[in-house]
Amino acid sequence: MALRSVSMAARTSFKNRASKRVRALRRVRPRVDRVVELTGTPAPNGLIDLWAQIVLLDDGARLGKTLTQYRQRYFNADYTGFKYELREDAADQIHAAVDDIVLSLSAKDHLDLPERTIVDVPVAMPPKAKAQYDQLEREFLIEIKNETITAATAGVLAGKLLQAANGALYTDEGFVLLHEAKLDALADLIEGMNGAPLLVAINFRSDEERILARFPDAGIEKLGTDPAQIDRWNAREIPILLAHPASAGHGLNLQHGGRHIVWLGLNWSLELYDQFNARLDRQGQTGTVVVHRLVADSTIDPVVCEVLRQKDKTQRALLNAVKADATKRQTGARG
Repeated sequence: MALRSVSMAARTSFKNRASKRVRALRRVRPRVDRVVELTGTPAPNGLIDLWAQIVLLDDGARLGKTLTQYRQRYFNADYTGFKYELREDAADQIHAAVDDIVLSLSAKDHLDLPERTIVDVPVAMPPKAKAQYDQLEREFLIEIKNETITAATAGVLAGKLLQAANGALYTDEGFVLLHEAKLDALADLIEGMNGAPLLVAINFRSDEERILARFPDAGIEKLGTDPAQIDRWNAREIPILLAHPASAGHGLNLQHGGRHIVWLGLNWSLELYDQFNARLDRQGQTGTVVVHRLVADSTIDPVVCEVLRQKDKTQRALLNAVKADATKRQTGARG
């Protein structure tokens, strides 16, 4: 029996070719008459993300039957064989290949939403903590309070540096404190808000624990699963709401509870970044959404900001190309 239609959100699980959902959908896809995919972030890590989503629509007719074919056609691998860079003019070729089955609809084009403002708040680490950070970055290890913290690979090191920039490093026994510079900056923001609610993105449990300990009387809550909590936030009864981007990145309507977002520290995922910001920057928001990013000077933080900017540039290029081609088709049809 054929299924008439399937509509789904093409989130992270549908962008990973190896995920169980993608494999299961590919098996039943021949029995489905029509598939509609919805996503706000089609290419959060670059156009390499696009293949798994498109293959579920056309069974490989446009970008290739396999990811290997897609990579060989449009990308060059580096010497490790794990990192891929777009070939010259490949972006335009990919845009053209998927043009007839992709439609871009932006809320900004159809709704009268206030502009989003990004404010980077520079944070200076104390000299001792900065020296410890530099040693960890240089030597892949550091000893703090009789704890030896090591990073076996560059990837692990990047994660440790993000922790250190925020102020604490995980150990086998928990975490050790390096500094409270970002919590000091958060305190300044809280004071400057004059009671305006804050939605705070946290990536590490150590950050959550330190914030709750630092501001015990601030009315802070961590986002849970109780719908009543979301109602109280939207009624502006919660002064500060802590949330992990992965748990609050999709589906939650928090726009009525405030317009200020604070990123204590960023992560590498454009999808999580965009979707988390969209919890406030969405239909029903009446004020300008301000995204405050606490950026530790001369650390990995500015690097992450630039990586997110470049990923966003690639994704916007895809969406703009799809919009432009749709406009041409509509103009041609009217002519």
